[in-house]
Amino acid sequence: MVIQKQPTENANLWRVPQYGDMEMLRATFIKHRFDLHYHEEYVVGVIERGQYEFYFEGDTVRIHRGEVVLINPQEIHSGYAIDVDGWSYRTFYPAVTLMRQIAQEMTGNGWQLPVFHKPIIKDMQVSRAILQAHYAMEANAPRLTTDELLRDALSLLIARHASHKPTLPKITDARHTIKQVQDYMQTHFADDITLDDLAEVAGYSPFYLSRMFRRTTGLPPHKYLIQIRIHRARDLLNSGLSISDAAIDVGFADQSHLTRWFKRIMGVTPGQYLTQTQ
Repeated sequence: MVIQKQPTENANLWRVPQYGDMEMLRATFIKHRFDLHYHEEYVVGVIERGQYEFYFEGDTVRIHRGEVVLINPQEIHSGYAIDVDGWSYRTFYPAVTLMRQIAQEMTGNGWQLPVFHKPIIKDMQVSRAILQAHYAMEANAPRLTTDELLRDALSLLIARHASHKPTLPKITDARHTIKQVQDYMQTHFADDITLDDLAEVAGYSPFYLSRMFRRTTGLPPHKYLIQIRIHRARDLLNSGLSISDAAIDVGFADQSHLTRWFKRIMGVTPGQYLTQTQ
């Protein structure tokens, strides 16, 4: 008989400086009960395990695994477990300024602040996007990666579930502009490039540039950058540089990051590549 380990209560809260000191939470709660409270920021979270209830606008609402909890600034709410297993979740607390910035990037004008009328959203695509961004930031992924994933998650949330639906501008054919962005990435591949950097080169908003780049090349900018880094790392390995030095020189955090991506793209690890091609 397999005995399942009882989850233990824990919480990890941290800030992400590059997004206005946005707070993030990964937690498992068993007995903890949140008192009635509000946040000055939005609450955007996904339940990874279990379920819980919370008070919202005079009613009690239950949220389950895979669902998104979404609370506007200043809205009073609480939270508590409904069984002995409790619940686990991951949450962003994006500031009003960040949400307004992304909404304006989406529309290209001074769009109003997003407001959400449903505290629970059943949308697996949004749920996956939120979790993907949360995982990436917890793992200290490169800035371009987190820039894109955070915008992907929050813009999808706004586009699908804000009470006032934004009208997104059409993506134009801008191969020349994308070529300029690609050339910039080829030159600065070892730097911690941001989506703002690429948007400045293109002359578009970060949100629009990301959509246009993906439509034109078939890859999001952060994955295109990884391709460049892998190709440059291969050249350095062929020139006799060690795997660890090649990883740092092309912009990876360490050898393990290079190895993981090298295998995913080349089909072999850097060590295997050297053994089989020398």
